[in-house]
Parts: sequence; C-alpha cells; structure tokens
Amino acid sequence: MGDKTTINTLVEGGSASAGPPLGPELGPLPTDVGEVVSAINEETSDFEGMEVPVDVIVDEDTGDFEIEVGKPPAAQLIFDELGIEQGSGEPNKNKVADMEFETACKIARMKESDLLAMDLRGAVKEIIGSADSAGITVDGKDARKVQQDIKEGKYDDRLEAEEGI
Repeated sequence: MGDKTTINTLVEGGSASAGPPLGPELGPLPTDVGEVVSAINEETSDFEGMEVPVDVIVDEDTGDFEIEVGKPPAAQLIFDELGIEQGSGEPNKNKVADMEFETACKIARMKESDLLAMDLRGAVKEIIGSADSAGITVDGKDARKVQQDIKEGKYDDRLEAEEGI
C-alpha cells in the first residue's frame, strides 16, 4: 500500500453525503466519493440521528479505502436513550431528565471499549458523571450521590445483576 491519507470527521449516523465535510476532503483523492459515502452510511446506520466520529483512510495510489467508525460521545448516547435534545445549561441548578440506573449500565456496556474503567462499576460511574454534567439525575437522586453509593457498595446487587445479562 502506498501513502495513506486519513480524514477524521463527524457525520450524522446514516446520513453522510458527498457535500462538506467529506466531499472536499475526498475530492482530490483517487477514490469514489459515492462508494465512501455509501460505506459510511451503511456502517453508521445504527446511530441514526447521532453525531458519529468516522475516520476514512485512503490509499493515495490505488484509491482503496477503509472506514473506522467510533462510538458517539457518552452524552449523546444518554440524550438518545432519554429522548432529550440536550443537557442543561446550568446542570447544578436545572435538571433536565432522570435516568434509570439500568440505562446507565446499558450505555456503559455500549461505550466499554472507549472508557478508562477497568470494570462495569467504574464504567457506570463514568457514564453517571457525564449525566451529572448534563443536569441529569439517576433514579431520582443527584448523580454524585449515586456515584458515592456505588463506591460504598450500595449498588453491588444491581451491578451483579447487570453483569449477569
């Protein structure tokens, strides 16, 4: 393989087009823009309506390409699960939604490979931290309180149940 060019971009899942930002980046390269767009849309269709990070790696000699699809940010997954558009502009004052603990576990499993956590307990705490930053409570409680409860073992039974899925 010859020299490679990597294009990093964010696209709406299943809705990439030959227009900006992809078209102008791919135009000078010896690859079929339509094929790249179709491949991206196929690989991101599960994330419809969400911004998804995508890397397009193009061989500058042959025009062959690879697509690597990242996962949407944790906040975007939380908003999608809760059916809200965005978080609070003042998360310490205004709460915009409540998330069930099981939803935090589901999102933690979705993002597992992207998180720094070593286990589900840590991953769930990270997701709950993202929820807190967006003004979202967990099981009707302040997200930081839930994180503390997890640390103290008060959610061990629920975490064990989630790990058994």
